[in-house]
Amino acid sequence: MEENVYLDLLKKREIQPTAIRILVLKAMMQANRSVSLLDLEYILDTVDKSTIFRTITLFLSHHLIHCIDDGTKSFKYAVCSDSCACEMNDLHTHFHCEKCNKTFCFKNIPTPVVNLPQGFTLSSINYVLKGVCPDCAEHL
Repeated sequence: MEENVYLDLLKKREIQPTAIRILVLKAMMQANRSVSLLDLEYILDTVDKSTIFRTITLFLSHHLIHCIDDGTKSFKYAVCSDSCACEMNDLHTHFHCEKCNKTFCFKNIPTPVVNLPQGFTLSSINYVLKGVCPDCAEHL
């Protein structure tokens, strides 16, 4: 992808572009799946962990990325779609492969919203399907 794509995404979310921010965003988008902090540390081996963490935190606060709790005790992060504001109506399903430990966003499968009893307030929904991805299924 051209660097303009990354600059446009940062600008749209009102994030000042820096070399590190562009590098982290590029790595996340090129992964074609959600990534953990450890994944980013491995991909960006010349960038220190605290810099990556601060960048992730900034991206989250500006709704450029969303956080996924796939049950592995390691949060995963994925770049939001252009229209996403990380609100309830933007939620989508995630798939966690139990073989390779990768987590994928399924943006075409909406997360079902549950009507809670009176008095309960919903702040988030975590809808994760678990199984085996196509790449791992080939090796079974």
